[in-house]
Amino acid sequence: MLYFRGCTARERQTSIQDATEMLLKSAGIDYHILEDEKCCGSVLLRTGFDKEAQEQIQKNSEVFKDELILTSCAGCYKTLKEDYDGLDVVHISQLLDELIKDEKLDFDKTDLDVTYHDSCHLGRHCEVFDEPREVIKTVANLVEMENVREDSLCCGAGGGVKSAYPEIAGQIAESRLLQAIETGCETLVTSCPFCKLNLENDDLEVLDLTEFLVKYGGVDGQE
Repeated sequence: MLYFRGCTARERQTSIQDATEMLLKSAGIDYHILEDEKCCGSVLLRTGFDKEAQEQIQKNSEVFKDELILTSCAGCYKTLKEDYDGLDVVHISQLLDELIKDEKLDFDKTDLDVTYHDSCHLGRHCEVFDEPREVIKTVANLVEMENVREDSLCCGAGGGVKSAYPEIAGQIAESRLLQAIETGCETLVTSCPFCKLNLENDDLEVLDLTEFLVKYGGVDGQE
C-alpha cells in the first residue's frame, strides 16, 4: 500500500501524517511513502489550470501504477479516484472503518461528545458519509450539526477561495463553526486536512479523524 500523504498533511498539518502512520503500524499494515511526493493536482484542477493539472496527472500516473493508494486528504481522494484513470484508491476513513470491523484496530469507548464535519470532496462529491461516522462512534458519542451529509456547509477553503478571498473563507468557516458550537460539543472532527486548517479556532478543538483516534482512542501501538 502506498500512503499518499498530500500537500497539507505532508507540509502544514504533519500531525495528521504522524497519526495516520501510527494507526497503520498499530494495525500491522504494510505501507510505504514517496520521499519525493508531488501534488496530486487537485488545486490546479479546481482553480482552472487544466493544462498544468494534466501534466501533473501524467507524471504521477507512472508512479502510481499498480499501487493501492491510501489518502489522508479528501481532495486527494476525489482527484485520484475521479480525475486519474483506473487507480485503486481508498480514503483513510474507509480503511479505518474496515480495520475496526475486522478487529485489527480496537479503541476504548469514552463518554466524550463530538461533532463531525463532512468535507465537500469526501461527502457530496464522493458520497463517503457513513465510514467516518462509524469510526467516531467506536470512541465517542456523535452529535450531529444542523447541516450534515449532502447538506453540509463548506468549510470555506476549497476551490481556491482561501487563497484568493481569505476574508470570505473566514466568514464561511465562522458559519460552520457556529453550528458546531451549537451542538454543545468541545471537539470537532473532520476527515480533510484542508478543512481542519480552515476551521481551526480558539473556541473549539478541531482534529482530523486520525488525530482524534490517537488522542482519545487509546491506541496501543502494537506492530
